[in-house]
Amino acid sequence: MADLNHIRNFCILAHVDHGKSTLADRLLEITHTVEARQMKPQYLDQMELERERGITIKMAPVRMEWNGYILNLIDTPGHSDFSYEVSRALAAVEGAILLVDATQGIQAQTFVNYERAKAAGLTIVGAVNKVDLYENNPEEIDMRVHELAKFLQIPPEGIFRVSGKTGAGVEELLRTVILKIPAPKKSMDRQALVFDSLYDDHKGVVAFVRVTGGRFKFGETVQLVAAREKFKIKEVGHFKPKLTAGSLLTEGEMGYIATGIKDPGILRIGDTVSDPNGSALEGYNPPRPVVFVSLYPEDADDYDTLRLALGRLKLNDSSLQFEPETNDVLGRGFRCGFLGQLHFEITTERLDKEFNLAVISTFPSVAYTIKRRDRMEVIHSAENIREFDEIREPVVRVRIVAPASYIGNILQLITKFRAHNILSEPFEEKILVTAVMPLMSLIEDFDGSLKSISSGMASMSYEMSGDQPADLERVEILVAGDPVPGLTRFMYRDELESESRKTLLKLKDLLPQQQFAQALQAQSNGRIIARETIAAMKKNLGDFGKNGGDRTRKMKLWKKQKRGKERLKEMGRVTIPPNLFKELLKK
Repeated sequence: MADLNHIRNFCILAHVDHGKSTLADRLLEITHTVEARQMKPQYLDQMELERERGITIKMAPVRMEWNGYILNLIDTPGHSDFSYEVSRALAAVEGAILLVDATQGIQAQTFVNYERAKAAGLTIVGAVNKVDLYENNPEEIDMRVHELAKFLQIPPEGIFRVSGKTGAGVEELLRTVILKIPAPKKSMDRQALVFDSLYDDHKGVVAFVRVTGGRFKFGETVQLVAAREKFKIKEVGHFKPKLTAGSLLTEGEMGYIATGIKDPGILRIGDTVSDPNGSALEGYNPPRPVVFVSLYPEDADDYDTLRLALGRLKLNDSSLQFEPETNDVLGRGFRCGFLGQLHFEITTERLDKEFNLAVISTFPSVAYTIKRRDRMEVIHSAENIREFDEIREPVVRVRIVAPASYIGNILQLITKFRAHNILSEPFEEKILVTAVMPLMSLIEDFDGSLKSISSGMASMSYEMSGDQPADLERVEILVAGDPVPGLTRFMYRDELESESRKTLLKLKDLLPQQQFAQALQAQSNGRIIARETIAAMKKNLGDFGKNGGDRTRKMKLWKKQKRGKERLKEMGRVTIPPNLFKELLKK
């Protein structure tokens, strides 16, 4: 059994692109956890998407052994959409390295990470990364060190200067982690907190755990306390960093327990593994999805495959939520809840790359609260709601950090995106702007617009901040008089006509011509607010002047064609091709 005094559990926290994964690479090298011939950049970012995008999406635990100590590290994501991953990591460790890029300094997510780490009672070690870029300009590094020291309210001597690229200062940082971060506390109860999971075809559901007390080994019968599900342990092991089987897991350690459970829906992140009659740990607050999108398989026969794929993704992405849904045009699919726009994009890409599933999505929506007939109701789509007395929309508190020279552009932008309660204050040579804005405005490419007007120098983070009354109207899109399911959404009253016309113009370019003219209309509260027309296909009846022939005969053919088009219009609805949704929803 490992000595608790020789165990350290910690994570790395930083804004996106500040070098967390590169620093983790050097830690793996120094501790000889990964052989040099197997080493590759961003080693802990195992997902193909993480490497393509250059960001950490999933938390990544690893066990390192160095100088007689067991060091359990969790590398965490930096983007706001994956903050739930960070919160779970914080509950499994006693300390954190707060990393800041020397070229950028403190950014928006640095504030959020620091506040969460302090709230979790963690010991924080500050470090400035990428100092190799300023070898000939040490004053720049000094400025960043003093900035972070002031932020953490400690002397500058307590801030470490490291290079994740060259390894400079990393060993000294690791020694300080051992010195300053406390060892795990002893517990008399046999318990392990489930902080993540995955599915294995042979081992079933594999629970990633932090053991808070007792020991767990192969063959024992234990229980998921919250799920009330007993199982016999098929395997225990550690993250080295691949799953490596061992003889047992003891208190204070991180590792995995193979449950043998084949139903992914049984295990919940935050559950406790304990004795059959054991008690539960505090666990986590359930994630609250804020962006809702319906996903449908491009091939209707893939519905069951999509259901299984979403279930597997949910095992190691507990913030994903989904439930069955049916659409008249798109068929059977799932209404899914996400933590943000990036979370939605990553999920659809994972469905494609990991499960070879192409999906069609509807317009992103948020959780609106409507009042009708003295009853409040939360809705995630405008599809089936025709009348309401009042509507409220969710809002977020946004933090923006940028050079002071961009303050004018930023204030103009956030006002355009319907922000209010705007405050700005100087922070070192930068400016910190806080504001409240509608969540729907935020997911309409606010981050991209912010990067554009600040030449990429501004950073942003956000957190939910309640709701507010909204001046919204429900808009339906009609093709040849019939509403198109999946295109109904809420729009701000002052943007009704302009946004509706944009949608109709895109639809006009995408829909194929028919034998009759197709009216494209946007309708709100029973009135048409925008209209476009797709002209009918014309049959070439010849050139009278060149080809000759009887004009009377051609007039009869025209009249016959006209009567045929009228009959076609009366026969039924225009068929909307499912792939049209994918094209229409592209920005």
